[in-house]
Formats: sequence, C-alpha cells, structure tokens
Amino acid sequence: MILSSLDLGLDPWEIVTILTGGLALSSFALSGLYCTHQDISPEYASILLGITNTVGAIPGIVGVALTGYLLDSTHSWGMSLFAPSIFFYLTGTIVWLALASSKPQTFSNSD
Repeated sequence: MILSSLDLGLDPWEIVTILTGGLALSSFALSGLYCTHQDISPEYASILLGITNTVGAIPGIVGVALTGYLLDSTHSWGMSLFAPSIFFYLTGTIVWLALASSKPQTFSNSD
C-alpha cells in the first residue's frame, strides 16, 4: 500500500499489480482468525468469536466517515485512503506481536 500511495510514475497496471499483491499477502493476517478462538478456549470459542467479530465491525462503520472527513480536509486520496490503512496495519502488527498469545485460557471460576 505504501508503494501504491506514492507517486513513483508507475503505469496504472503496475499500481494495480502492487495493490493486488499487497492485499493477497495481507490474507496471511487472517489465517488464524477463526481457529485461534478454539485454541484459546474450546468451551467459549463461540463467545470469543462474537466479541472479536463485533469489535472488528466497528472500524468498518467508523472508517467510512473518517475517510470522507479526511478526503474533504486534505483533497487527497493518498492521505484519506492509504495513510489510515498503512497506520492501522502497522499498529495492529505491533500490538499483535507485543501482546497476542494463543495459550489456552480458563474463563470458568474454579473453586
């Protein structure tokens, strides 16, 4: 996304190729999305997936308004579309690497 947002004088088909490759590689980030809940807690996997899905839907709602606001403010597609995407991909990667774990958890009260 960084390469496609910069004006490098590339042909449109080259930019489309870069974007397609970047989006295809970003699918690796989703490879463990649905199985991680089962790894963490088989008993509560459905509840964990529901929480994850709800929290994951919020950016889809807020992102449309944010992109429109940034487009109106900057008059630049690169700043309004690609800059937030790049920021959140990098931030998500850093947070995941620092805090994420698939260690089994027990959410039940044990007396």
